[in-house]
Formats: sequence, structure tokens, C-alpha cells
Amino acid sequence: MRQVPDDLSAVHRQIMSCTWCDLSRSRTLAVPGAGDPEARVMFVGEGPGFHEDRQGLPFVGAAGRLLDQLLEGIGLDRSEVFITNIVKCRPPGNRDPLPHEIEACRPYLVKQVELIDCEIIVTLGRLAMAQFLGPGLSISRVHGQARRRDGRLVIPMLHPAAALRQERYRQDLELDFAVLKRALDEGIEPMPESRDDREPPEQLSLL
Repeated sequence: MRQVPDDLSAVHRQIMSCTWCDLSRSRTLAVPGAGDPEARVMFVGEGPGFHEDRQGLPFVGAAGRLLDQLLEGIGLDRSEVFITNIVKCRPPGNRDPLPHEIEACRPYLVKQVELIDCEIIVTLGRLAMAQFLGPGLSISRVHGQARRRDGRLVIPMLHPAAALRQERYRQDLELDFAVLKRALDEGIEPMPESRDDREPPEQLSLL
């Protein structure tokens, strides 16, 4: 694994000048992440979009506004959490990040998790979920179900962009955020894994 500094500010400076994969050639700005460096909750999305690429900040477009509303709905502000993505540069055309791009960026994500040392990781979208819970899980089946990984609670959720495309997913997200609030307020028992959690053939992508 490539060497990453042991200080969060230094990690973010390294990300801003990173050339570890071809995404660095097409970006406007890298997007390291933002928020409370001592947050209890870390949100991990999939990759920056158009507005994030221009501003160098995560979740500042329409999906970010919805994320802010969902946070507000459980009494949180984005300044109280930390938000990042599995890749730190925008994939061209907002396509999914490719496996080798995710792998190139993975040392940064690993170091961010280590340094922030949060209690709860919320993954947004199926690719972010796979980085923490492994491949093959169906996000439509396991979203909102907390799992324990490496001493942290991981709560997979649909990506807010899915709710922007199909309003029916808004309620799913609100219910998942209620799980997050309960985990913060009271603590919850992680769900056991089941064969039924696996991705069925021709599963619809929910980001």
C-alpha cells in the first residue's frame, strides 16, 4: 500500500496533488473530504460529481442538499460529521469509479478512517458499501442494517442521488437515518449476515 502521512491535514494536502491514477488528469480539484476530524460519524460516498470537482468539497450539489436535509431531520449538522468518498477525484461523466481507481485511492480512505477514528461509518451507495462490507451484498436488501466491522458500526444506505431520481427511495433514506439516530442515541445490535443479503442476478443498481 502506498505511503500516506499520519496527520489528517497532511493526508488532504497529499490528495490535492495526487497522481496515483488517471482521474488526476481530468479533475479540476481533488476532493479530500470535509467535516469534524473527531466526528462520531463518517459518511463515505462513491466519488465527486460536477459541483464537487469545481469546489473541492464533498456533497455540495443536489445530493448534498438532500444529505443536509436528512442530517437535519435527525438533529445533526454536516459540521458535526465527516464526509468523504472512496475516490477523491471526479470520474469523467460521473461514471462509476473503476476498480483500479478505487484501489489506488484506498490508502487515503484507510488513513482517514484510522485518523478520524469514528464510531459509525455510513456508506452511501453500493460501491462504498462494498469497501467496508465486501462484494456481493445487495444494497436494496441490506440498507439500514448495521454491521460490525473492525470495531466500528457500518450502516449501509442508498446514495441520496437514488432518491433524487426516484422519490420512493426518499422514505428508505429517512428510515435509514432513523437507524443512525438510534445508534447514536441508544446503540444498536448489528444485524447477522444472511445468504438472502447477497446480490441477486440482474440486480438494479441503486448507486
